[in-house]
This record gives sequence, C-alpha cells and structure tokens, in this order.
Amino acid sequence: MTTNRPLEGRVALVTGASQGIGAATALELARAGAHVVLTARTVKKLEEVDDAIHAAGGTSTIAPVDLTEPDGVARLAAAMASRWDKLDILVLSAAYLPTLTPVTQIDAKQLGQAVTINFLATQAMLAAFDPLLKRSGQGRVIGLTSSVGSAARPFWAAYGATKAAFESLLESYAREVEKIGGVRVALVDPGATRTAMRAKAYPGEDPQTVKEPDVVANRIVTLLADDFATCHRERVG
Repeated sequence: MTTNRPLEGRVALVTGASQGIGAATALELARAGAHVVLTARTVKKLEEVDDAIHAAGGTSTIAPVDLTEPDGVARLAAAMASRWDKLDILVLSAAYLPTLTPVTQIDAKQLGQAVTINFLATQAMLAAFDPLLKRSGQGRVIGLTSSVGSAARPFWAAYGATKAAFESLLESYAREVEKIGGVRVALVDPGATRTAMRAKAYPGEDPQTVKEPDVVANRIVTLLADDFATCHRERVG
C-alpha cells in the first residue's frame, strides 16, 4: 500500500466489483485510502477482491446484490445507511452486454436484461443513494460508459441504446443536483480494455493488444483525487 492516500476517510461503493474494471477500481480506491463497499452477484469473486484489498493494507466490505432483483438496490441502500451516514463515491461499473446482432434479430429477453441492469438499476441506485451522496458534501458519481452510447454502431444497438439511456440519465441527474449538496457526476469511457465483456464482444482478439483494467482504475482514482466539474466526460486511451 502506498503512502499517498488522497481519498483517506471516504466511503466508496463500486457496482460490478467482482471482476474487470470494477474490481480493479475497487482495489485502487482502497489503495488511495477509501473504505470500499464491493457489490456484485458472485460472492466468491467478491471475496477474492476483498482479500486482495486487505492483503494490500486497505479496507473493504462485501455486499452481494443482484441488481435485477426488484428490492436488491433498496436493501443495499438500507444496509449502508445503517452503517454509514454518507457516501462519498459511487462507481457504476456493472453492465450487461447482449449478444451482438442486427436490430431485427435482437433477443427480447437479453434486451430486457440489458435495460434492467444498464438503465433501470442505475436509476434505482441514484434514487436510493442520493441522500447519502448529498450528506457527503462532496459526493462523486462515476459512470462507466461506452462509445456506442453516443455513436451508433452496426450490431451494437441493444447495448448502445441502453448506454445512451444510461448517459442521459446521469447527465440529467448531474444537472438536477449540481447546486444541491455538492454532488458531481463524470462519465468515463474506458475504451478498449482487457475484460470478460471485451472478450465476449471480440472473441478473436488477442487480449494482449488492449490495456489492462488497472489503467482505467488508476485514471478513475486520479480523476477523483484531482476532482472535476460536473458532467465531465473522458475516454481513457
């Protein structure tokens, strides 16, 4: 663990924290001094991230939640509010990628899952954690997005449409709260990154040709440490 801890004393919640960019970000937030609440569906993977954080000298708490469950987010918010009186950092990393297919062949069940996780769960998270973010006085929300949310691409419509909705939701929230409670929002496009989702989308790609999740995680922590104006957008090269 480094001695540079710019996020000392802050409480962070990371969704999709069991693997990929979410796990890497959780580890880097802990290294920067934050206490990190890890949430995802898979308990075993969350425990592995939790162990890595503690092995590095950081602190974390696991909170397994299935974002597709109707009361999942509400239960998570209630549990956190009973332990902490604020939430300083919310990283929305959880996402679902439907099978890439033409618009005319989109699978309705997969589209429904993408809408639920990428959009509906995001709204539920913002609604549930808005009070804790405002109590922080410096609440920060980081939404992990994708270039297909702002620039349509063939075969990516099911995912791109949900990411477009995700971006619109976060930007609207940012404008609504920018003068209330000090909450700020940033949208970060990780770009090509070595994750399971990337491998699913590009099965023939050599993973060594794209950057590791740590690169994105480090940028997110730097962004939080240096701070940003609300509605900040950037793509990690």
